[in-house]
Amino acid sequence: MILLRLFFEFCRVGLFSVGGGLATIPFLTDLGERTGWFTAGQLADMVAISESTPGPMGVNMATYVGYTTAGILGGVVATLGLIFPSLVVILIIAGFLQKFRQSKAVDAVFYGLRAASVALITAALLQVAKIALLFREVPAADGAVQVQLFHIPAILLTVAVFVLMKYTPLKKLHPICFIAISAVAGIVFQM
Repeated sequence: MILLRLFFEFCRVGLFSVGGGLATIPFLTDLGERTGWFTAGQLADMVAISESTPGPMGVNMATYVGYTTAGILGGVVATLGLIFPSLVVILIIAGFLQKFRQSKAVDAVFYGLRAASVALITAALLQVAKIALLFREVPAADGAVQVQLFHIPAILLTVAVFVLMKYTPLKKLHPICFIAISAVAGIVFQM
């Protein structure tokens, strides 16, 4: 039963997250809240690791959630669920696109999809920024947990990487170098 649910939940994510891996984040946030399969903090970790590893980000996250929920078979089923809608849509579109490629309606639909992709990716950016840069829980001396509004080390790392990428000779480096540097800094400083 859990395998069927994994397939259908990730099929839904794959069907509605137009625009790639970052566009899946709002849907995965909802999925985590509804199912309890992962927390917002675990989602942030999944995003960081998925961005740092080869392969499509959404697929990496689906595989991880499926694996942690139902083992290897769960990882395979969740991944298949995520890519199934895209596969079906691509096959359908490929059949009709050649016939209707010159249509203004088809061009308008693709133009609208671009706007939807930008909106989903922006929503994902804001959610990841909120998780990574705001509302950090810190243990207090008396054993209680305090909530800090800003996660200063993460904000400083973000600003430093942005400056290095845009305003220094290092901007010619491949983005994977900045991801690796950020990953090492996060591990070293336990962010």
